[in-house]
Amino acid sequence: MSILRAEDTTVSRFKVMRLMEDAGLQSKQPGSHSYKVATVERVDIPNTLARNFKPERPNQVWTGDITYIWAGRWVYLAVVLDLYKRRVVGYAMSDKADAALVIAALAMAWQQRGKPKDLMFHSDQGCQYTALSFRQTLWRYQIQQSMSRRGNCWDNAPTERLFRSLKTEWVPKTGYENLAEAKSDISRYLLGYYNHRRPHSFNAGLPPVIAEQPKLVSGNT
Repeated sequence: MSILRAEDTTVSRFKVMRLMEDAGLQSKQPGSHSYKVATVERVDIPNTLARNFKPERPNQVWTGDITYIWAGRWVYLAVVLDLYKRRVVGYAMSDKADAALVIAALAMAWQQRGKPKDLMFHSDQGCQYTALSFRQTLWRYQIQQSMSRRGNCWDNAPTERLFRSLKTEWVPKTGYENLAEAKSDISRYLLGYYNHRRPHSFNAGLPPVIAEQPKLVSGNT
């Protein structure tokens, strides 16, 4: 008995509708989704950044977020991004998506960037960023906290784009075998390729590290 595959023939949608009607079949389609305009801010942590994604200097505004990666099981990556030239300044990975994860990423950034002052940190309203231990860390570092409106990914769009680039350009489709392998490979992307080599449209095609360097004054040696 031969089997006729769908790709072997062409059938109009009207023909399909008649055949389905004869067979008593109905097509199941997802219902339309009503998107809500996200306007709900936390009273105690407002959206101070308000999508002002173009700070005037380094270490003026950092953003943070968490994503998940397959490494034999789901593991979690937290990053800290300096919005000035979109440079990754801190990251941490763990098999737990808890406050300790985002504190580790922030601590790395704070140490690596020389314990900057007059700094704002922006994130979504995830429980890791609203945790008392994380907020206490911000207070100890004297960093102002800002939060996106509830359910509004566009309020933290640059960090979301970083994760999209990581997953489409670098992370294998099958993921990693374990957490150690994921940490090693993702570190090469974030601190190596992304920061030093990858062209960035926000920086007129320059990698973040190159774009962040002060421009040489003409005539200087």
